Amino acid sequence: MNKKKIGIIFGGSSPEYDVSLESAHSVITNINKEKYEIVLIGITKDGEWYKYDGEIENIQDNTWQESGKCTKIVMSCNRSDKGIIELNNGNLIRLDAIFPVLHGKNGEDGTVQGLIKLSGIPLIGCDVLSSSLCMDKHLSHKLVESYGIKVAKSIVINNKTSKNEIIEKLKELNYPLYVKPMRAGSSFGITKIESEKEVEQAVKEALKYDTEVIIEENIDGVEIGCAVLGNDELIIGEVDEIELSEGFFNYTEKYTLKTSKIHVPARIDEKTSKEAKDTAKKIYKILKCKDFARVDMFLTKQGEIYFNEINTIPGFTSHSRYPSMMKQIGIDFRELLDRLISLNI
Repeated sequence: MNKKKIGIIFGGSSPEYDVSLESAHSVITNINKEKYEIVLIGITKDGEWYKYDGEIENIQDNTWQESGKCTKIVMSCNRSDKGIIELNNGNLIRLDAIFPVLHGKNGEDGTVQGLIKLSGIPLIGCDVLSSSLCMDKHLSHKLVESYGIKVAKSIVINNKTSKNEIIEKLKELNYPLYVKPMRAGSSFGITKIESEKEVEQAVKEALKYDTEVIIEENIDGVEIGCAVLGNDELIIGEVDEIELSEGFFNYTEKYTLKTSKIHVPARIDEKTSKEAKDTAKKIYKILKCKDFARVDMFLTKQGEIYFNEINTIPGFTSHSRYPSMMKQIGIDFRELLDRLISLNI
């Protein structure tokens, strides 16, 4: 059997570089090597692209760049090539598909997806438009809201908005509020504030990650999520629920679960679970997602569902939320990867 050659991109010029290393290590470890030949493509924090031929463990502990097993590459934008080119010898390596296991800025926001689309290599995951839309919290909210799905009330400011303008705009909202970078993931730069005196510092923190900031009202409820797989025919994983003992689901909690717990399935009745899954499907289609995504929502005490955000490349270790939700319906990690690849080759 001829093995299909799959490129897996990891790292990235992003604050979520380390998260990508964990996800990619898990994907590489679990992918079916009897069916697929893997070509590892690492992007450094400085944005240098390499073909990596070393040990997989060096990816997880971030020593891959020091291994002496890296060859500088570029992606060919000649669609007839459908591959990457080694710069030291001009060698072309053709790929049957490419899977960017990247998170956040310069990886999940449509930039890398655009380059892959130009190359003509089949892209595993969301395309340019859906990646860009889903990364922008304001635009995705407004589009989803226009279809009748509830979202938190919010305002948008940028790095040129004066303090007085911010305070004036905030009169439209009720505390507590969440101050978030417009385009960032893993809860980087997010602050929950209870009063006006906390605004300035929270905005300053959010502006470290983007030039625009969204400030939105708190939704009094629990966060739930749905894993969606497919294109025309969609498969929905079991709904999960985040139980918090304090604060919000920030970066530390997402990757350590020190004071929080994830319930799969969520502690909700069958009717509410169906409504959540149906809403996730609708959002996935509205935002023109492809192959897979995780849709995050809030469920209030009154049973109302609010859209929070959509992750076009969610955490992808074997214990991450997306694979865990799929495992609950009988799709284990290896089969999940196989299905994703099969959607594109």
